[in-house]
Amino acid sequence: MKAGKGILFAVFVLTLIALPSLVSGYWLRVLTQTFLFASIATGSNIIIGYTGYPAFGNIAFFGVGAYVTGVLSTKYGMSFISTLPFCALSGIVLAILLGIPILRLKGHYFAIATVGVMETFRELIDNMTELTGGGMGLTLPIMKLGPESIYKYFYYAMLLCMLFALLLSYIVSKIKLGYALRAIKVDEDAASVMGINTPLYKTIAWALSASVVGLSGGIYAYWISYIDPNTVFVGAYSVKMFAMILLGGAGTVFGPLIGAFVLELISEVVWSKFIAIHGMVLGLLIILIILFIPKGLFETFKGGFSFKKLLSNLKENSL
Repeated sequence: MKAGKGILFAVFVLTLIALPSLVSGYWLRVLTQTFLFASIATGSNIIIGYTGYPAFGNIAFFGVGAYVTGVLSTKYGMSFISTLPFCALSGIVLAILLGIPILRLKGHYFAIATVGVMETFRELIDNMTELTGGGMGLTLPIMKLGPESIYKYFYYAMLLCMLFALLLSYIVSKIKLGYALRAIKVDEDAASVMGINTPLYKTIAWALSASVVGLSGGIYAYWISYIDPNTVFVGAYSVKMFAMILLGGAGTVFGPLIGAFVLELISEVVWSKFIAIHGMVLGLLIILIILFIPKGLFETFKGGFSFKKLLSNLKENSL
């Protein structure tokens, strides 16, 4: 069974590698954006899905990672590739420093605190005019590649980022850290009594999550070549990230990936057909997810699709 899943995943990856030669530039852009959100959702799943801490403002690390790349490339002349380790490192350092006080909070208090962190970073960067350009933003150096090559370059960069996020999530799920995080999610007090150093494990989980989100931000900054606070500290990205995690299955390795592909492709279709009600459709989709598939697509249908499962979930949620 495991060998079959491995073969299926290998075919999936090989298909994605071959796609740039088979699809148009439009679909390359759509897929690159899908990889971006799959990376953010998979990375955030470590703190949200495994640990049970709703880091609603995790996009703060995305914005910081974007500005790390922007500042290092424009002010210090560093190449795109050389800035990426610093993007991941910035997420790790900030998550550790912020985790010491903020991870003492739980539930919606923690969620609100992380949103506050995101808004704080947005305001800080908006007012650091000499370094970040403030509200005027930063224009990053353009790579000396043709339009088609640029599309493919960032397609593969985002694909690698997504695969790195999946690998990290898989490793976490299989080691002692993953079991500790699941114990914290079920009952943090009981986990502490059992000898689990809950503050340490929660901080590690948030740092790993932030490293992936920060790395995603760095790649995104160079991809769009211009950033300002309003384009990288976006609350709507947090909503989309949560929807993807819930849709695919929180606390699973492949759930956020599945959620990202399904939601992003549906959003693209809805956006092109119903521009005026795009936000309403997204909100309606989140409600339907909670009602019909609270455990996510991965867990609900891993044994096969069934309308009985959907109706059973609806009945359980209505009780």
